Amino acid sequence: MKKRALLTPIILGVITPTSLAAGFQANEHSASGLGRAFSGEGAVADNASVLARNPAAMTLFDNAQFSGAITLVDPNVNITDDTNNQQMKDVAPMQLVPGAYYISPINEQWAWGIGLFSTYGVATDYPDKAYAGDLAGDTALISVNLNPNVAYRINEHFSVGGGVNLVYAEAELNRHKGALAPFLGGSASDMLISMKGDTYAFGWNLGALYEVNDNHRFGFSYRSAIDLAFEDGDFSSYDSGISTPPNTKADLDVTLPAIWEFSGYHKVAEKWAIHYGLQRTEWSSFKELKATSPTCTGGSVPGECFYKKENYKDSNRYSAGFSHYLTHDWTLRAGFALDKQAGEATLSIPDSDRYWYSAGITYQMSSALSVDAGLTFLQGKSGSFTEVDKLGQELQFSGDSTAYIGALQVNYQFN
Repeated sequence: MKKRALLTPIILGVITPTSLAAGFQANEHSASGLGRAFSGEGAVADNASVLARNPAAMTLFDNAQFSGAITLVDPNVNITDDTNNQQMKDVAPMQLVPGAYYISPINEQWAWGIGLFSTYGVATDYPDKAYAGDLAGDTALISVNLNPNVAYRINEHFSVGGGVNLVYAEAELNRHKGALAPFLGGSASDMLISMKGDTYAFGWNLGALYEVNDNHRFGFSYRSAIDLAFEDGDFSSYDSGISTPPNTKADLDVTLPAIWEFSGYHKVAEKWAIHYGLQRTEWSSFKELKATSPTCTGGSVPGECFYKKENYKDSNRYSAGFSHYLTHDWTLRAGFALDKQAGEATLSIPDSDRYWYSAGITYQMSSALSVDAGLTFLQGKSGSFTEVDKLGQELQFSGDSTAYIGALQVNYQFN
């Protein structure tokens, strides 16, 4: 089956604050995790959603369990073109992020599970008449990861696990003439280029869990890089003169970086536990974006439809939080996280440090059924940056971002 290519939407079109993590990574896998700012995610294992962060933790479950979550992301991202005194407010629309997980023990040593969740996702919509239309525009990206796993308990202290990842990505990108309109004809809101497509890719993940005892454990996990190969994809250049004919085919390869995570959980008193985590993403593997086709003759390099160098480095996410087991039926939790900037800010990816302030609750409705809720306020660090448009003009931008994230989750244990 021929794959359609989105060319640059996967990365070029991403507005990072919408994905709410460094680069364009999505962490919103569960309501319980959201309530603690995703601290200790690979070690807490209070429901089946732990599968998304550490497959080895599946050995902690005595019975089969299902968890289903829905997360509502309401971002407020504002960008100002300081050079042209043009404000672009609320460029990131509201989004829903679902997730579903099932874990089942096989015997005292083996367990298996499967998860369906989003690994990357974003949606942005700049004004069509923006002066920097060739740098902004609108973008939508949806990705879904189907992740079956198995886990094995080596002894009473140590477990390991692993799985495969089938990632499906679908996206669309549009850019407008903006400041190029007087030279190309038409108006600033006219389309400059359009790209869309979908593809599949495979990866793998590993995890380990060390249990000191029932109250203290450590988790470690690794999720491999994913190589997305978009081949013979749709590329429309309209009046830009990039390709001949205007509607053509092009190829693009994109590597989604590998992720390492260390987690800790400690029940320090009868009703209190602390948890923490360090997540490191290998963003240094993201070096460039280059779309190619024999029909692209209007660019600076023959056969090159688009090229953009990226300046990224490996980045860390630090998190800490606590859980309070108020009663048998009620659990309270809270957390804080610092998500460090991964790349130099640009209009398409205005990356910055992000601060997560989170709280959540669990209600045990019966011996089999529980409900989680989580709420996070996210504050992005304000900053400014410059970009050069297709006319060679250096434009000065500034931006700020906040977001409210809310999630609900249901967990059912099969007896």
